[in-house]
Amino acid sequence: MSFTLAPFTVTPQEVGFTLAKVLRARLGGPSWTDVRKLIAARRVKVGDSVCSDEARRLKEDEVVVLLEHPKPLPRAAHPERLVVRHLDEHVVVVEKPAGVNTVRHPAELEWSEERRELDPTLQDLTQWAVGRQLNRDARDLPRLRIVHRLDKETSGLVVFARSALAERELGMQFRKHTVVRRYLTVVPGILGTQTIKSNLVPDRGDGRRGSTKLPGVGKEAVTHVTPEERLPGYTLLSCRLETGRTHQIRIHLSEAGHPVCGDKVYCKKANGEVFDDRSGAPRLALHATELGFEHPATSGHLHWTMPLPLDLAKFADRLRGLGS
Repeated sequence: MSFTLAPFTVTPQEVGFTLAKVLRARLGGPSWTDVRKLIAARRVKVGDSVCSDEARRLKEDEVVVLLEHPKPLPRAAHPERLVVRHLDEHVVVVEKPAGVNTVRHPAELEWSEERRELDPTLQDLTQWAVGRQLNRDARDLPRLRIVHRLDKETSGLVVFARSALAERELGMQFRKHTVVRRYLTVVPGILGTQTIKSNLVPDRGDGRRGSTKLPGVGKEAVTHVTPEERLPGYTLLSCRLETGRTHQIRIHLSEAGHPVCGDKVYCKKANGEVFDDRSGAPRLALHATELGFEHPATSGHLHWTMPLPLDLAKFADRLRGLGS
C-alpha cells in the first residue's frame, strides 16, 4: 500500500471517532481492509507511540503520523529476551527495556492473544516469560496484577503481583512509601544533593503535569537527589523516590532547571522557553536502577539492582569523553 499523508492534529470534529475512521477519511476513502492493514502493520503513530488498535478513539489535539515504513518492535520487545530477576507464586520481577509500555491502553484490553503479540506490553512479555519458565501455557495462568509502572521510554526494574495477596500487600507498601525505588538519570549542568518537594497537579496551566503553590491543591511529591558523577557539562544523578507520582522525577528536575536529557515533554522553562537539549541522548535518560520491598507472603526483604543498559552506558561514556 503506497499511501502517503502528512502528519495531522485531531480536530474537534474528529474527536471520539476511531483511528480507522479518521484515517480513512483523511486518506480519501480507501477500503476498510487497506486502512486496517496500515494500522496492523505498525505504520501509524498517535502521539509518540505506534498505535495498532484500529478502534482507538481519538482525542482533540492528538497528533497522528502515517509512517512511510512499518516501525519494527524494539529489539528487546520479545519474550525470549526479557530478563526475569525473580519468580515465585506471588511476585515476578523483570528488567524492563526502553520503548515498551508497561501496561496496555484501556481501549486495547480486549485484544486477542494474537493481536497482543503484534504490539506487546511489558505485562504481556512477562506473562509469556512466566509461562515459559513454568512450562505452562501463559493463557492458562492468572493475569499479572499491576502495582506500579514505568514510562514507555524508561528502562529498569519492575515488579508484578501474581496473587491477590501480593497485589494487596505490595499496594499497601507503595502507598506507605516503604518500597525502595532509586533511578539513575543524566541532566545538563551541575546539581547538588538536595530534596525536592512540591504538590503536583495534572495541569499546571500549560496542559502538562507540574507543581502548584496553591495551598491544599495537588498531591505531595518528594524526590531525594544525589549526584553520582560529574560529567563535562552534565551530571549523572541518583534519584530516590519517597513518593511515586506520575512523571515525578522528570517534573522535579525540569522545574529545577535541569530537565532529564532526551525528555521531549518536560523541557520548558518557567517562561515557556524550551530548553536546548544538545546532549544527543538516545532516548529519555532515565533508568530504574534499584528496587526493594518486603515479600508479601514471607515478609522477607527482597532487593535488586540493575546497572545502566547499554544505550545509556554508551551515552554516559560519550559525555565523559567531552572533557578529554
